Amino acid sequence: MQQPELSIITVNYNGIADTAELIESFQSHMTISYEMIVVDNGSREDESGMLKKQFPYIKVIRSETNRGFAGGNNLGITHASADLLLFINNDTYVKDDSLVHLLERMNNEPSLGGISPKILFADQEGLIQFAGYTPLSKITLRNNLIGFREPDVGQFDNSIYTPYLHGAAMLVRKEAVDKAGMMPEIYFLYYEELDWSLHIRLAGYQLEYNPAARVFHKESSSVGQDSPLKAFYMTRNRLLFAKRNLPPFYRSLSIAYQLFLVLPKRVFKALITGKSDLAMAMIKGCFAFLRLQ
Repeated sequence: MQQPELSIITVNYNGIADTAELIESFQSHMTISYEMIVVDNGSREDESGMLKKQFPYIKVIRSETNRGFAGGNNLGITHASADLLLFINNDTYVKDDSLVHLLERMNNEPSLGGISPKILFADQEGLIQFAGYTPLSKITLRNNLIGFREPDVGQFDNSIYTPYLHGAAMLVRKEAVDKAGMMPEIYFLYYEELDWSLHIRLAGYQLEYNPAARVFHKESSSVGQDSPLKAFYMTRNRLLFAKRNLPPFYRSLSIAYQLFLVLPKRVFKALITGKSDLAMAMIKGCFAFLRLQ
């Protein structure tokens, strides 16, 4: 059997309808040889069997437990056979074969470890979610999505180097994975692609935002409230990112800033607005970080 040009890896968690739409969009538009790898990541029902029945040609791996974003994708990596790996959220889809341009770019530029395409909100077509990232501040660990919620009128139609790839869609060279290691599973949710992007760059590769390809993401364009789950992991993992990746001086400053300024302010704000569940989630996230070895 001939090796595919691309291995597409997506993680399914109680989301069979979205996953099926993603698979169908690639089936309709992709013009190169590829393999589709779906990791059913501890869904309540065994959705792997249903997906395999509907799409006999895909690879489906069933994990009985939820391994998190990184763990699910890492399981997919172990079953991939191509030299280029596309990690893509199951709540995305494509409308054309423009991702082929990213493969051409990777094949022509060996210094690139990964590329993310232009990502547009699916619920409001023409509204940008991602056109690159700004660097993280060494103390606040804040950064911005370039172009976020701006109408797409061609202002971000030039490729640029970006410090981080976007977890919703990232094309990564297998060789870069071999050198940098797989996604860090300690995060479980949030910050893992930022950490991984940093380590791919430390392994000697560059990362790029490239608008030659477009992916549509069903994440809502409206600014919603944090869930307790997100508040827990964002609190814990921002501290964890600082501990894992900042030099000693900045690490100490950043952790102190988060613990003694940001966290109390956010907990107080959550409490006075009646969101005690968010306040408790942030406190638990802090203690979960402190218990990490």
